[in-house]
Amino acid sequence: MSKVSVLVVDDATFIRDLVKKGLRDNFPGIQIEEAVNGRKAQQLLGRQAVDLILCDWEMPEMSGLELLTWCRGEEAHKITPFIMVTSRGDKENVVQAIQAGVSDYIGKPFSNEQLVTKVKKALHRAGKLKALTASAPPKMLSTGAFANDSLAALTGGNAEVIKPAAKAAASPAAAFAKPEAAKPAKAAAAPSGRGQGQLRLPGGSMACVIKALSLKEALLVVKRTELLPQVLESAVLDLEQGEAAETARLNGYLHAVAALEPKPDSEWLQLTFKFVDKDPQKLDYLSRLIARGTAQKHFSPGA
Repeated sequence: MSKVSVLVVDDATFIRDLVKKGLRDNFPGIQIEEAVNGRKAQQLLGRQAVDLILCDWEMPEMSGLELLTWCRGEEAHKITPFIMVTSRGDKENVVQAIQAGVSDYIGKPFSNEQLVTKVKKALHRAGKLKALTASAPPKMLSTGAFANDSLAALTGGNAEVIKPAAKAAASPAAAFAKPEAAKPAKAAAAPSGRGQGQLRLPGGSMACVIKALSLKEALLVVKRTELLPQVLESAVLDLEQGEAAETARLNGYLHAVAALEPKPDSEWLQLTFKFVDKDPQKLDYLSRLIARGTAQKHFSPGA
């Protein structure tokens, strides 16, 4: 049986590891190559051909779009399935990738099921899927199973998670309502300030307040809902700042999840979000955010 090879390109080690694990769990025997940016991928592709490319968009030295454009100009890689795996999900970005010859698109953060479905589709179109399906498990892992599996693999099963609250928020609009017990006399209101963002998880999105910000991580406060963040779950933090409403999409993972208040049924969670991007533009954006002092230094649900 001939090997089916996949090239995983991303400057974030954590994302590459998630993709590789998802592929190996569902396609035993698959051959995986990896590269930390488009330039390294280009060098590898100059030496060998692969059956599928899974590539990030924003990377140092050479972006995913530049690598895609190069591949479509090379005879050896002109028809190689190329899936863009990125947080750039805006219409203009999708159109730009399609015009450059992208085969498919996976938005970050993604579930294991979404990843496997896209890979199966691409390999089927390329006539390579039959080489893998015989040894693949009968049922794909669910999103939750993938997150727990990754957690166990990376922490030895010692990571702490928060149990779901007995009663979730009634609607997304109430996500930042002040707890009634804190100030029952006042109507619920969302906290104001520039230090707010949107945390995108594989299962949905959560509004968040930026409690602290550095070049390596962000301390976030979210209202507890049915969508419970998991330790080591991949996510994207959308930050919109400035008069021009400049938006940064920062890739990362949840390093820690804890109750904000010192009680087991706390309605507020504090999340430590670790950044995995090494793209100079994103690091520069973070530096400017920190310099502006946009992160809230002090925050409490009743403030």
